[in-house]
Amino acid sequence: MITLKQIYTLLFLLGLFFIPFNEFDGLPFLGEYKDEAASYFFLLGFGVVCIESILAKKICFPYKNPLIIVITLFIIWSCVVTVINYDTVLNNFYKQTSGIGRYIRQTISLLISAGCFTFLFWNVIKNTGLSKSIKQIRKVLLYSFVFVAIYGFFEIAIVYLGMGVLKPIWNLFEFFPFVNNSLHNGGRVGISSVTWEIPALGNYLIFVTPWMLSYIFTEKKLIKFIPSLVVVILMLFSNARAAFVVIGLQIICFILILLHDQQYRKITVLGLKTIGVVIFMLFILKSETIYRTVNEKTDQLNFSKNLTQSISNKSRFGMQYAALQVFKENPITGVGFGQGTYHMVPYYPYWSTANNWEFKYLYKDQQNKSFPPQYNIYTRLLAETGLVGTLLFLTLIISCIFLALNYWQKVGVHDRYIAVVVLLSFIGFSVNWLQVDFFKQYGFWLNLVLLIKGMDELSKKKENIIIS
Repeated sequence: MITLKQIYTLLFLLGLFFIPFNEFDGLPFLGEYKDEAASYFFLLGFGVVCIESILAKKICFPYKNPLIIVITLFIIWSCVVTVINYDTVLNNFYKQTSGIGRYIRQTISLLISAGCFTFLFWNVIKNTGLSKSIKQIRKVLLYSFVFVAIYGFFEIAIVYLGMGVLKPIWNLFEFFPFVNNSLHNGGRVGISSVTWEIPALGNYLIFVTPWMLSYIFTEKKLIKFIPSLVVVILMLFSNARAAFVVIGLQIICFILILLHDQQYRKITVLGLKTIGVVIFMLFILKSETIYRTVNEKTDQLNFSKNLTQSISNKSRFGMQYAALQVFKENPITGVGFGQGTYHMVPYYPYWSTANNWEFKYLYKDQQNKSFPPQYNIYTRLLAETGLVGTLLFLTLIISCIFLALNYWQKVGVHDRYIAVVVLLSFIGFSVNWLQVDFFKQYGFWLNLVLLIKGMDELSKKKENIIIS
C-alpha cells in the first residue's frame, strides 16, 4: 500500500529534478513561483505532509533549532517594521500595486520558501539517515544536470558553432514537460539551457556545482571529474558573469579543502601542477587566442569600466545606490518589508537611468505590473528592514557557514563530502545574494535542512558515546 510518506517523497524528488526548469507559462496566482516547475511539486508535497500531520495529530519540525529561531525572528521583524511604517505602507502605490498588497505578496513568497519548502524537506529526511538522503538527492540532481547539459551542448553547437542543422533535433526538447526552446544569439550571446535566461542558468549552476564537485570525493575512476568539467564548460558558454565569479570562488574553496585534507593533498598538488603545465603549453601554442579570451572575460567582470556601456550594470548599481539612500533615511527599521521600490524611485541616479531602456520601458512603466528587481538582497533588506532585519539575516547566513565548517571538522572521513556540499553551497549562496534580491533559492533552504539534520546526528552520536 502506498503511504503518504512515499507520495511526498516522490514529489520532493521530482521537484529536485525540475529545479532548473523555469521557462514556461505557469499559474499567475503563484506570483514569482508561477514559472518555477519545482515549486509545483514542492507545494503539492507540502500539502501531502500537512495531511499526514493532521492525521497523525503531530507536527514534525525542528522549531527549537537556533537556525530556525533566527529565521522566525527575521519573519516576525519583517512584520513589525511594516506595522511601524503602516502610515507610509498604506499610502504606497506603484505599478498598480498597493503597499499592503505588496507586503502580503512578499511575505507569502518568503513563507513559501522558509516555511513550506523547509517543512517538506525536513519531513522527507527526518527519519532517513543523512548519508542515504544525500546520495538519493545527489543522484536525482545528477540526472537533472545531465538533461541540462545535453540541452546546453546543443545550444553551444547552434549558437557558437553555427550548426543550424541541429535545430530540428533541438526542437524535439519541447516535447519534454516545462521546456520552451529559445536561443540567445543576439545582443548578449550565451546559453541558458532549460532556464529562461542566461543569469538563471548561472544561478542554477551555482546551486549544483558543490553537488557535482562532491563526486571527486566518492568516485574512484576518472569519470568522477566529468560532472565538474561539464559545470565549467556550461559556465563559460553561458556568459553569466556572476556565475563565473561565484563558481570560481566555490572551486577555489574546494581546492583549499582538498589541500587541507591529508588524504587528497598529494593528488591535488599533482593535479594543480598538471593543470599548470597544460595551461602553459596551451599559452605557448595558442597565446593570442587565450589572451583574447581572458581579456574578454576580464572586461565582462570589470563592472566599473562597463558601467557607462552595460545597460544591466547601470540598472544593477543604480538600484543598489537607491536602496542605500532609502536606508540612510531609515537606518533602524527601514521602510517596511516589500516596500523598497516605492521609496527608491526618487533616488534613481541619473547615470543609471540616462539612455537606459530598462528604466524607460520596464522599471518606470506604470502599465508594466512587474516590480523592478533590486539586484541585491542585502541592500534590499537594509532599505526595507533596517539594520536589525539585515543583521538577523546575516546572522543566519554566517551561522550556516560556521556550522557547516564545524560539521566538516567533526564528521567522519567517509561522510566528509556531505559537509563539503553544504559548506560550498552556503558560500555560493551568500555571495550570489549580492546580485539577486529574492528568497526563492531552493538550494539554500535544502542545505539548511541538511545541515540541521547533520548537526542533529552528530549531537545524538556524541550523547550515545557519553552514555556508553
